[in-house]
Amino acid sequence: MTHFDVLVIGTGSGNSILDDRFANLRVAIAEPSLFGGTCLNAGCIPTKMYVHVADVARQATDSEDLGLQTDFRSADWPSIRDRVFARIDEIEAAGRHYRSEQLDNTTVLTEHLRFTGTHSLVGDGGSEITADRIVIAAGAHPVVPDIPGLDPSMVDAPGSPIHTSRSIMRVDERPDSVLILGSGYIAAEFAHIFTSIGADTMVAVRGDSMLGYLDTEVSAAYTAAFAAENDIRFGIEASEAALTDDGRVRVTFASTGRVPDAEVPDPIVVERLLLAVGRDPNAAGLDPVAAGLDVHPDGRLSVDAHQRVLSGGDPLPGVFALGDVCSPYQLKHVANHEADVVQRNVLVDIAAGTPGGAQEADLAAVRHHAVPAAVFTRPQIATVGMTEEEARASGAVVTVGRRDYAGVAYGWALEDRTGFAKVIADKGTRRILGAHVMGPEASMIIQPLIQAMAFGQRADEVAHGQYWIHPALPEVVENALLDLDFA
Repeated sequence: MTHFDVLVIGTGSGNSILDDRFANLRVAIAEPSLFGGTCLNAGCIPTKMYVHVADVARQATDSEDLGLQTDFRSADWPSIRDRVFARIDEIEAAGRHYRSEQLDNTTVLTEHLRFTGTHSLVGDGGSEITADRIVIAAGAHPVVPDIPGLDPSMVDAPGSPIHTSRSIMRVDERPDSVLILGSGYIAAEFAHIFTSIGADTMVAVRGDSMLGYLDTEVSAAYTAAFAAENDIRFGIEASEAALTDDGRVRVTFASTGRVPDAEVPDPIVVERLLLAVGRDPNAAGLDPVAAGLDVHPDGRLSVDAHQRVLSGGDPLPGVFALGDVCSPYQLKHVANHEADVVQRNVLVDIAAGTPGGAQEADLAAVRHHAVPAAVFTRPQIATVGMTEEEARASGAVVTVGRRDYAGVAYGWALEDRTGFAKVIADKGTRRILGAHVMGPEASMIIQPLIQAMAFGQRADEVAHGQYWIHPALPEVVENALLDLDFA
């Protein structure tokens, strides 16, 4: 049995925990897959590199409104793919090499670990490990839906036509046809990518909207805009899937009963089937029961405000968690913030001597106020804080400001006819409760509203207390703020 002072499970945001301040300790980092986690290898970063390609292709396709005669002719998929992963794979290899070869005090464990006790674990290969302090940063994984005829072992398998986001971006050739199951941000982004570069792409949605978790007005507007440029079928689900003799996938559909008079398509055969129906935390695979770890009904590990893992409602001494394995947000920037908090608290705990010996007053707490998110499609979406429905249900006296992109000068330049900014505020305090932007560069122009919420600035102060560059796109945010009624 091998003992470590600190063990980190996962190399996404968990990889940032161990720095020079741990140099005098015996530490280990466990990673059975690729260094860098989902964000680097199969999530945020590669998808955005593909999204940029899709955006450029769309611009070439849709230029007549600007008086330009351009068109999109073809996509060199291997070149697109290699541009993305030549950079990403180099970073992954460098991270692995640094941890494995350049740090004398660090052991890299390439096995999947599971708990056998509160501070003991065993690897799939049989190695037994104990650690004084453990950081669980094991992330999440794509959900594989239960579809008759779909063999889960085929999902993401080499040569298989059935994918999740983990493997679809690395296929050898651009597929001629893709079926995407799902209605969330992963389904939306991949639909945008494949449709834009010329693949015959269909999205099967169980309900009546895309991004249905958003503010109702935003989801409805997005659904209409997205469906105008993509083949979206509502109120259906895959009722059967089977491989064909030529290595493709035949999918049969049925009504979900959630959309009246939904039109159920005939069975289709596609080159690639992409499962994008959600992600689940990787807590179950760690055998949390063996360590007595508290688990939420949705499978997340339960943590306190200091990211200490709970057992029976109390912090388990020396055990911390961060990111998708415990967070309801499943966002990289949230995981990075939690990693910073965990790092500080582990160091405080080490300085205290005994695991769990740190005084609570000395521990850092997470700040999960004004957590933003974005969806990188066409149109782009950015959101922070409450939806209008949540704000009204909270009991606040709500005022809503709204401004279309078409109402500001740069919106005219873009010829944008669907985008808008929406700000929700409390009439009494004049604080911003939520903000939602749909349109070009939404993820950037929402930032002043995120900052205002984070620092408690009043909406009227944000609108009037600074210059807004004219005729820049953030004027749509300024004008939405000015539209708030505090009378």
